[in-house]
Amino acid sequence: MKVLVTVKEVASAGDDFTIEGTGIAERDLEHDLNEWDDYAVEAAVQLAEAGIADEVVGVTIGPERAEETIRMALAKGVDRAVRIWDDTFAEGFVDVSSKVDVFEAVVAEEEPDLVLSGVQAADDGFGATGVALAERIGFEHAAVVNHLDLDADAGVAHVHRELEGGVEELTEVDLPAVLTVQTGLNEPRYASLRGIRQAQRKEIAATTLADLGLTAEDVESALTLTSMYEPESESDAELIEGDAGEAAARLAAVLREKGVGAS
Repeated sequence: MKVLVTVKEVASAGDDFTIEGTGIAERDLEHDLNEWDDYAVEAAVQLAEAGIADEVVGVTIGPERAEETIRMALAKGVDRAVRIWDDTFAEGFVDVSSKVDVFEAVVAEEEPDLVLSGVQAADDGFGATGVALAERIGFEHAAVVNHLDLDADAGVAHVHRELEGGVEELTEVDLPAVLTVQTGLNEPRYASLRGIRQAQRKEIAATTLADLGLTAEDVESALTLTSMYEPESESDAELIEGDAGEAAARLAAVLREKGVGAS
C-alpha cells in the first residue's frame, strides 16, 4: 500500500514587516511546515510503522528553498519526496485549481492507495485542495478527520470527522481515498538526530511541469492578487512615552480627560 502525503511550506510574518508590491518582503518572512500537514505526515508515518503502508511519498509545490521543509517530513519518516516547481508559479498566485492540476498528475504517476493532506493552509487559509483533488481523480474522500483506523485488508478507512457545533461523525471511506486531516488526530513527532541525518540521503525528485506532461497554460490561475496593504487601525490607544515623571503626568491628564477620578 502506498500513501501520498501533501506538504506545504507556509510563510509567516512577525509584528513588524514591509509590504513590497503584492507581497511581504522576503526578509520579513519565516518559512515552516504547514501545521495541518504535520499531522498528515505523522498519520502516514504511523501507517508505515504499523506495517500497513509499504511506502510513504511526500509531495510539495515549491521553489528550491522548500526542500528544507520537505526534509523535515523525510526526517520524520517519509520515504522519499517529490518537489514540483516551474518559473510560471513565481509569476502569480497558485490557486486551488492550479495545485489540483499538479497533484492530479502526481497521483497518476505514483498511483497511491491513500492521499493524506492537511485540512487547510496556515498562510492563505484555503481548505479546498484535498477535497477538490478527490473530486478530480475520482477518489472517495472525507474532510476534517480527527481519528483514523485503516483496515487495509478490507480496503476501508474508518474515520471520525469533526463537524460544526461540536458534532462528530463516524463514517467509512472505501480506498483509494483522499483524507484531509485536522489537528488533534495524533501528536506529531520531533525529528530525531538520526532521522535528520537519514533525511539528507533520501531522494527529493525536483520535478517540472514538463516532467508531469503539463504546460504553463494547464496550471494558469483563475485568481489574480492585485494589491496588498495593512488595514487602517481604528484604535484610539495612545502610546505614552518619556521618563517616569513625564509618563505619570500624561497618564494623570488622560484619566482626568476620561472622567476617571480618585475615589
